[in-house]
Amino acid sequence: MTQPPHDEPTAASPEELREQIERTRHELGDTVEELAAKADVKARAQEKAAAVKEQAAALKEQTAAKASVLTGQARAKAAEAAHVLQDKLPEPVRDKAAAAAGQARATADRAEQVWQDKAPEPVRDNRTVLIVAGAALLVACVLLRRSRQ
Repeated sequence: MTQPPHDEPTAASPEELREQIERTRHELGDTVEELAAKADVKARAQEKAAAVKEQAAALKEQTAAKASVLTGQARAKAAEAAHVLQDKLPEPVRDKAAAAAGQARATADRAEQVWQDKAPEPVRDNRTVLIVAGAALLVACVLLRRSRQ
């Protein structure tokens, strides 16, 4: 074992010696706890993961706030551009565009109603999956046709 440091005076009485021993035990216990905490890799990893999770949550909130602001700005600019465009369009073109938009809405409404009436329930429940699968099939066919040429 190593020699105790000689910078502290030795105890003059047994009571002082007991106090020194008790103080040394507490210091040694604290040191052992600190070393154990540093050696506990799992706990340190969990602490680091929690810190990263908090940072990610804060970043998510900042990003959502920024996206909200940018979305509002984009909507305002789009509305402004629409008004400018509408002011510059001749009256007959505006009337035709409005009529075409009305027809498109009516056609979309009819298509949605037909979809609800005629499509089987499993198809209606998985519409997004079927659309994605159809798009993927279409892309595959185009790529296959291009590779043969």
